[in-house]
Amino acid sequence: MAPHGEAIAGAYKRTSAFSEPPRLSKDNLHRTKSDMSFELTKEVIDINLPPISEVEDAKCECCGMSEECTPGYIDRVRNKFLGRWICGLCTEAVKEEMEKNGGHKEEGLNAHMSACATFNKFGRAYPVLSQAEAMREMLKKNATRAKSFGPKGAQKDGRDSKEFKLHCSDYKGHG
Repeated sequence: MAPHGEAIAGAYKRTSAFSEPPRLSKDNLHRTKSDMSFELTKEVIDINLPPISEVEDAKCECCGMSEECTPGYIDRVRNKFLGRWICGLCTEAVKEEMEKNGGHKEEGLNAHMSACATFNKFGRAYPVLSQAEAMREMLKKNATRAKSFGPKGAQKDGRDSKEFKLHCSDYKGHG
């Protein structure tokens, strides 16, 4: 063996343990410059924007649902609906009621509010009875509508609709 490590130095090739740092490409530099300019312009835009107003909880005067809204939006809705704040769903229902009542906003609003009050008193406490009542009303409307139009295919010769139904049921048994 050679003294002072001479054999070691000659036996092995010296390779650099540390590789050279990667060179930054111009694309990365341009991207970095672009990101920085975006951040700077964003700060300028943020300074020029008006402050975001606080939100408040507004409770619908029809159904009782709460929504988070800005004070400006709450004021606009109240101005539309005679000083009352109503949610978006009730707004659409009031519009439907207005169409039924010839475009009168107050009548449409009162009709919807009374329907909501009835539902809140009766429907939420007894949902099954509420559903049965709704079915009864629907059947009543259908029966009224059927009487006004008469049975399909029947001639208006003075026969009662019950007679017509009995006559039709006779044919069903023979087919």
